[in-house]
Amino acid sequence: MKIGKIAILGAGSWGTALAWLWTKDGREVWLWGHNPDRMARIRETCENSDYLPRLTLPRSLRVTSDLSDCAAADLVIFATPSTALRKVGVQLQQAIGNLPPVVLSCVKGIEHGTGMRMSQILTELFPSQKIAVLSGPNLAVEVVQNLPAATVIGCYDAECATSLQAILGSQRFRVYTSQEVTSIELGGALKNVFAVAAGISDGLGLGNNSKAALVTRSLAELVRLGVAMGGSAQAFYGLSGAGDLIVTCYSDQSRNHTVGTRLGRGESVMQITQSMKMVAEGIPTARSAFECARRLKVDTPIIDQVYSVLYEQKKPTVALEEVLNRDQKAEQL
Repeated sequence: MKIGKIAILGAGSWGTALAWLWTKDGREVWLWGHNPDRMARIRETCENSDYLPRLTLPRSLRVTSDLSDCAAADLVIFATPSTALRKVGVQLQQAIGNLPPVVLSCVKGIEHGTGMRMSQILTELFPSQKIAVLSGPNLAVEVVQNLPAATVIGCYDAECATSLQAILGSQRFRVYTSQEVTSIELGGALKNVFAVAAGISDGLGLGNNSKAALVTRSLAELVRLGVAMGGSAQAFYGLSGAGDLIVTCYSDQSRNHTVGTRLGRGESVMQITQSMKMVAEGIPTARSAFECARRLKVDTPIIDQVYSVLYEQKKPTVALEEVLNRDQKAEQL
């Protein structure tokens, strides 16, 4: 696979970090965002001040708000919010028609109502393309500090995953490959819900013993629901399951952890979301995960309580008491 032009759709923190990473490595990268004024400002200042302030972007990075500029790309990468992926995909179809043979999703979420993973949406929109996914414990702010990171690219076509690994990996951004697409996507999506729970624990000041127990039980719950949704239990202990869960639950740089911390300190969901420029994927994913668990009849006490706090105005202290008052039983992994 030869890659000349790369088009990244989504100019939030992750899309910008990937654009910086791969432009720095000497590739032709186009970064698309939906807001013309913001993209013009990024183009003029070489800085995405809304999402990654103080990061100087290479002048060779092409910045646009016109999807037609993504025509003739050899690789299209989606880094949009999960709630916008379908809409942007349709707009891309209308703007450029023919897509390259491979489309890569870096989006972490589950579609509300359908329960579809992001790669399933892209497969529906682009049935002739090979769809790959990228996920892992990758905080954008650390990637652009050139700190070592590892991620995993999943594709049912092993040769395609290996080709993308060779193209997109580097010494500081180590890429592993896998054919466990379902597990990679669900691990990357569901961990955001548990990060909200971990943040609530921190916001309430419950300490490290409590948080360690919460994260451990979150992993068990992630595996339980993930397997019911078609994933492989073993794969959830990899980079996009356990790895992503750990970094998201423990890092102050995690926007989902930040949402939970602020909830634990007494702020409302509306106050938090209105003050944030970035999308915290744990909020929409909590609703989707709750729906999936009900449909599949899977026991998800942590997801259920996060859903109640986010969508039913339950007080975090009440949610905590309900978790602690559950019957004691044998540990199940």
